[in-house]
Formats: sequence, structure tokens, C-alpha cells
Amino acid sequence: MPKASVRRLIKCKKQDLISLVLDIEKYPEFVPFCFDAKIYKNKKEGDLTKIIADLTIGKGPFKDTYKSDVLFNESKDIIFVKNIEGPLNHLSNNWTFTDKNDDITEVTFDIDFEIKNKFLNSLMIVSFQFGLEKIADAFQKRAENLFGSIKN
Repeated sequence: MPKASVRRLIKCKKQDLISLVLDIEKYPEFVPFCFDAKIYKNKKEGDLTKIIADLTIGKGPFKDTYKSDVLFNESKDIIFVKNIEGPLNHLSNNWTFTDKNDDITEVTFDIDFEIKNKFLNSLMIVSFQFGLEKIADAFQKRAENLFGSIKN
């Protein structure tokens, strides 16, 4: 089961980055391997925002859609994601956002998943870190384009 963590320092306000990550329907515009996104539910209750969304992801001839439960805890500046259905046996990822100073935010992205198809899971393990870095780069570049310049 692939597990990884990526940490970036981004010259951007924390709330802007959180909004970027929660803007799931825009992912196909900038996230590698993401072909489509659809939000079914987006409900705020106190400090919690719950989103149910589909992402269609893939590479080459392999493409599939999975449904996720996304929970944003505003008081802790953390986004938790877990799969509900689709081609994954298991998916959990967490986004953590921490102010470093007035205009730099530390973003940590932790992911743990397993694809039901054992062959595809084996392929993913080989290229997983590379793919994760490409995705982290895409979020960083999107933040730079929308909100300012970037620092690693």
C-alpha cells in the first residue's frame, strides 16, 4: 500500500491555499492525472465543511472514478479525505496548513492508498513518489499563478 508525505512552503496566505484545495471542481484544470471532478454535497456545519465528490483519475488507457468524503476542520486547518467507493480498497489523505509568517504557509500532504486491481497497484507503487511530486508541483504552481510567488 503506497504511503507518502510531501511538505511545501508556499508564499501565500493560509486561507487562500485551503480554498484552492477545497475547489475540487477545478482540479481537472491543473492536477495531473485528473480528468474530471464533480461535487455532490458541500455542507458547512459550524467549524466543519463536508464535501462528497467524484474524481476521475488515470494515466494512459487506465482511467477510473472514485467517490470521496472530504472533511475540512476550520478550527484546526486540516482537510481529511477518505474514499467511499470506486477502484480503491483504501484511500486516506490529510492536508495540514500552518502559518510560518505573514505570507508563507507550510502545507503538508499525507496519503495512504491501495488500488483494488493488484496489477495497477504494483505499477502505481513504482511511480508513486514521482506522481505525488508532480501533483504537489501542480498545486504549488496553481497557488503561484493565483496568489503570488513560491518558495520550497
